[in-house]
Amino acid sequence: MLISPAYAQAAGGGGGGGIEAFLPLILIFVIFYFLLIRPQQKKMKEHKLMLEAVRRGDKVVTGGGIVGTVTKVNEGDEVVVEIAEGIKVKVRKSTLASVESKSEPQADSGKTADKGDAANDEGAAKKKPGGLRGLLGGGKKDS
Repeated sequence: MLISPAYAQAAGGGGGGGIEAFLPLILIFVIFYFLLIRPQQKKMKEHKLMLEAVRRGDKVVTGGGIVGTVTKVNEGDEVVVEIAEGIKVKVRKSTLASVESKSEPQADSGKTADKGDAANDEGAAKKKPGGLRGLLGGGKKDS
């Protein structure tokens, strides 16, 4: 007789749940968002900006691993890449994996340089090289 009231009391607490049941699922989704989805969206945005900034003279690598220099940027999403002397290939911008080196903007020959620009050029020439060469003390020495 003492056992049957104990079983009856234990069986009564099985209901409920609500949001507590969905909490682990929500937590997993939040973790996936911050670890997978958000970084991928950031990479896609950076790649899109890189493709919009491609111009003539840039050294690029295609998704297939072909290295070349952009010779012409067509209207739309096509560029002409020179992969060897005299060999040009037309590719879509979306197939470009990376831009290895950016070309310097070419100054118009009809315009004269400002005095402020000349001062900036002199200051840039005096700077030490950056990157690994700068860290290792490489580059030209000032006399």
